[in-house]
Amino acid sequence: MTRFRSALAPLAIALIGLTAVPQEAWAAPPKPVPTVAQEQQAATPASPCAPTVKSTTTNARLTSLFTAYGNDNSRLDDWTGADGTYSLRLPSGKELWIFSDTFLGQVNPDGSRPPVVEEGGTTVFLNNSFAVERDGRLSTIYDGTPAKPTAVMPPRDKNHWYWAGDATLAGGIVEVTYQEYERYGPGAWDWRWHRNVVARFAPGRLNRPISVHDLPSDHGVAWASATLKDGQYTYIYGVEDFGSPKYMHIARVKGQSLLGAWEYLKGDGTWSPNEADSARIMSGVANEYSVSKVGSGYVLITHDTTEALSANIVAYASCSPFGPFTGKQHVYTTPETGGNIFTYNAHAHPEIAGNGLVVSYNVNSFVNTDHYRDVSIYRPRFLDVTFQ
Repeated sequence: MTRFRSALAPLAIALIGLTAVPQEAWAAPPKPVPTVAQEQQAATPASPCAPTVKSTTTNARLTSLFTAYGNDNSRLDDWTGADGTYSLRLPSGKELWIFSDTFLGQVNPDGSRPPVVEEGGTTVFLNNSFAVERDGRLSTIYDGTPAKPTAVMPPRDKNHWYWAGDATLAGGIVEVTYQEYERYGPGAWDWRWHRNVVARFAPGRLNRPISVHDLPSDHGVAWASATLKDGQYTYIYGVEDFGSPKYMHIARVKGQSLLGAWEYLKGDGTWSPNEADSARIMSGVANEYSVSKVGSGYVLITHDTTEALSANIVAYASCSPFGPFTGKQHVYTTPETGGNIFTYNAHAHPEIAGNGLVVSYNVNSFVNTDHYRDVSIYRPRFLDVTFQ
């Protein structure tokens, strides 16, 4: 099995509800749960301050930007496709795009790409990368050299890798969360989530971290699917992933930096400094989702993981950054879904100007050769979602 296939596998399995959770996790005692059942919570009308979805359209600017950049062969060491697709506005005004699994290289005239280096081709595959956008132009950031690019967040060895979570800015320093995964055996699915970390980057030197710090990881929650600065706190949203279901967890830290003291939302709505008290706030979220301030309310955007291989992006709303998130609303049905192709991990980019709230989602295939045949598959899509 190649490096690319081994990295792609968790995405596909997670979507169909077969995530490789360590066996010991299934025997763990259940965490606190809210008193309101998830089905009842979803059906409950949202509070009056919570926005409702009005319309969803394609964001033509971003879709065209990444299509043109991915197809451009003026450089042969830059981005041709990726997933993850988080973003952060830098102090300079540039936009930092944060990716997990990434292809670098050339695109053939017929819209295909050469196989990855590990399969005898010329395409480089990295488990994480950055791109920087300024004035409608993109540039790829990686470590290493143009002849041998490496990930901006390097693995400790060949049996570990990092996928990116959301990011935040703290005192001018970029803090990007990563989840470390590890391979523990020779089988195709012998991998598991291992821990959470935050890597700190200087905005002027994004190819490698200044420092890397452990984040809370003792109770099976992958932090941070999303972050949100609101008032005096930075909220951190995580997922406890059993394939199906997946549970939302919420933490917060006072101030801007994720290196501060964390506290965790309990089932009774209070906060605890003990990660073991973190409650399963709701199910149905994806591994990546978002919570954004919209008007006087808050909107949760996620792929609907209550359905297997769902093409549906949904929204929940709240008058608080920590819920309850209620009033499930349909946002969009991804047209790419079907056959070998699946879509996943929709989330918002509230700092990016658009006709409403900008939302991205990822596209992938269960068949490895599809990614060589058609470069357009493994690229993010962008939407504008308006509210009333």
